[in-house]
Amino acid sequence: MGKFQDTFRNIFKIPELRERILYTLGLLVIVRIGAHITLPGIDSYLLSEAMANRSSDNLLGMYDMFVGGAFKNAAIFALGIMPYISASIIIQLGGAVIPYFQKLQKEGEEGRKKITQLTRYGTVLISLFQALGVVTGVILNTNFNGVSVVPEEIRGIGFIISSVIFLVAGTVFMMWIGEQITDKGIGNGISLIIFIGIVNRLPFALLDEFRLVSSGSQNIVIEIAILIFMVFIIAGIVYVTDGTRRIPVQYAKRVVGRKVYGGVTQYIPLKVNTAGVMPIIFAQAIMFLPSTLFSFFPNNEFIQTLAGYFSYTSFTYSFIYFFIIVFFTYFYTAIAFNPQEVAENMKKQGGFVPGIRPGKPTAEFIDNILTKITLPGSIFLGIVAILPAFVSRMGVSPSFASFFGGTSLLILVGVALDTLQQVESHLLMRHYDGFMKSGKLKGRK
Repeated sequence: MGKFQDTFRNIFKIPELRERILYTLGLLVIVRIGAHITLPGIDSYLLSEAMANRSSDNLLGMYDMFVGGAFKNAAIFALGIMPYISASIIIQLGGAVIPYFQKLQKEGEEGRKKITQLTRYGTVLISLFQALGVVTGVILNTNFNGVSVVPEEIRGIGFIISSVIFLVAGTVFMMWIGEQITDKGIGNGISLIIFIGIVNRLPFALLDEFRLVSSGSQNIVIEIAILIFMVFIIAGIVYVTDGTRRIPVQYAKRVVGRKVYGGVTQYIPLKVNTAGVMPIIFAQAIMFLPSTLFSFFPNNEFIQTLAGYFSYTSFTYSFIYFFIIVFFTYFYTAIAFNPQEVAENMKKQGGFVPGIRPGKPTAEFIDNILTKITLPGSIFLGIVAILPAFVSRMGVSPSFASFFGGTSLLILVGVALDTLQQVESHLLMRHYDGFMKSGKLKGRK
């Protein structure tokens, strides 16, 4: 504990790191404030009562968890950062199939700026679509004891337009905050915004479960068993998000014939899950799109029946969600790690994998290993992500099941590890001990 306190104190001894952390915390506070500012014209009391009586074991409840309760508050940040993530997915998928995006990706810094700008435009378009669905399909149809949360005298095109503008502006502002955190703060801004929203739901999840246990609706033995099970799940998540497989690479200082003199052996660390937590966030953003589309037709019986198949606890939802996660794990890994580039760099530096010829054979060898270790990692991510749907069928409250299993747990662990690693890199550069005591840190010394 003393070592942890020393490390924590060391953080504030570094001016740049201290400023980055405080800057990040300040912007995250603004995000939480915006999640409690209700849209103009909505009766907040009726809204809270209506939302309290609405079942949370659906996709809207899951969406609300990602935005930290802003959706139930009908806040200006109700859409969260999901439209930005959806736009990023479309742009990145376009980079794999559309020549124009492929060209931009190869243009270096200028190309990245254009891609970022296109992503921003896409965010505005998607948020316009989602805001219109939320206002017309959810807010205007929400009532408590027959009384609408929007007074009759203001229900009209003016209310719809103003609410859509506020929601779109809120999403654009959150996108800007996320970019500022990434550039001037610590950690990935978009991931941290989702992270802080999920953490905000922790007290409410605990309170819901405590009420169930107190009323006798839930067995305390089952609760303890679930918590123990989640400890093992967390250990697995840490391994999948931070575990590596090392490939030995020999660098020759002098080669005479086939003999290597003065060679040194190093390792290429291949992560079990190179994509990290991004496949979960991407997959969840896609799964939110059908519910947005269905919200435009609240009175259509066929559409609402179809929406039932995309309910958070349905088997159809879990099946599609699982395979989207597996797909994005491989897709994001292909973007984040290029075996051909690694093989070419090794060849230029005179390095080779023992028993494998340099060049294309080395790239194929690395790609083959990466594919093999990514498969179990992607399957594990998919299984853990759909666990809450099955746990909730055991009588566990949906909010508790969502928080302590599946998507939220993966994001919490993944984002926390990534942020800690960034903090640790600042500490190690200035010769301070980090939070994580491991062999790789000792090796750096």
